[in-house]
Amino acid sequence: MTISYIFRRIAIFFLIVITGVTLNFFVPRINPTNPIEARLHQLAAQGGVNESNIQELVKIYNTKFGLDQPLWKQYLTYWRDLLHLDLGFSLAHYPQTALEMIARSAPWTIGLLLVSTIIAFVLGTLFGALMAWPRTSGIALALSPIFMTLSAIPYYLLGILFVYLVAMRWRVLPVGGAYTAGAVPALTWPMMLDIGRHAILPALSIVLVGIGAWGLGMRAMMTTVLGEDYLQMAEAKGLKPRTIFMDYALRNALLPQVTSLAISLATVMSGAVLVEVIFGYPGLGNLLFQAISGNDYFVIQGIVLFIILSIGIVLLALDLLYPLIDPRIRQG
Repeated sequence: MTISYIFRRIAIFFLIVITGVTLNFFVPRINPTNPIEARLHQLAAQGGVNESNIQELVKIYNTKFGLDQPLWKQYLTYWRDLLHLDLGFSLAHYPQTALEMIARSAPWTIGLLLVSTIIAFVLGTLFGALMAWPRTSGIALALSPIFMTLSAIPYYLLGILFVYLVAMRWRVLPVGGAYTAGAVPALTWPMMLDIGRHAILPALSIVLVGIGAWGLGMRAMMTTVLGEDYLQMAEAKGLKPRTIFMDYALRNALLPQVTSLAISLATVMSGAVLVEVIFGYPGLGNLLFQAISGNDYFVIQGIVLFIILSIGIVLLALDLLYPLIDPRIRQG
């Protein structure tokens, strides 16, 4: 891996970030609706703002948030604010900032989806490899229809089913939320166990669907490597079947799965919107849903920017690690 390769990948990363930030700025402004005016009219309909004062308030807020400036000046101001980690104020929860709200929700999403995605990836990859392996056990083949069916079910529908059966009908686990209402989050064992109990159902709905999806992809990749010469050579050497499966077949079929995993981990920052909404989980997905429902302009922009940066960083790391993972694609 040469220095020029590294610099080229870093340059592509910055190009992705600049393009993403530019689109994130201009796309919302295509809509002719003023987000502040729309929010104030919404509050007026709920009795929170006097209708006669809306236009005056709109002028005040436009000046405060810089929306009365020319578009090019807003764009330069947007970049300046980003470099100072200023994502703007929440229109729905002023004077809270978008960064504060995102920072408060991100750990819940990362904790739930990161663990769920990795568990689903590991189990699904092994399961898919065993499905394609000629000498696999009958148990893996017997479980295949179950997991393939689960992969076709949207995870939010599975979540609704869990809420009805496990939480409401059987009352085994909590209906929703991240912890018991009224509890104060703290690094104590009782609190950690409480958080774990509340995370089981949303995590299970993601894991069960993910196992089937990852399994399908891995089975397809394993099928492509079964007839390769290096597998026949390994068998001719008299290597153990487990060694052939793990070191020759699984390792070579795993590379496309690693790319998919990297993209999945990057999109973790967006949250599983519907799962978090169904279970009332205070993550980024739920925050994004509330921001869209409340026309919270700057929070939506902040979450989208977070997603763009996370995807760009993960793909950059993948580009730099791929030559180390697979010597066949090393540069230079």
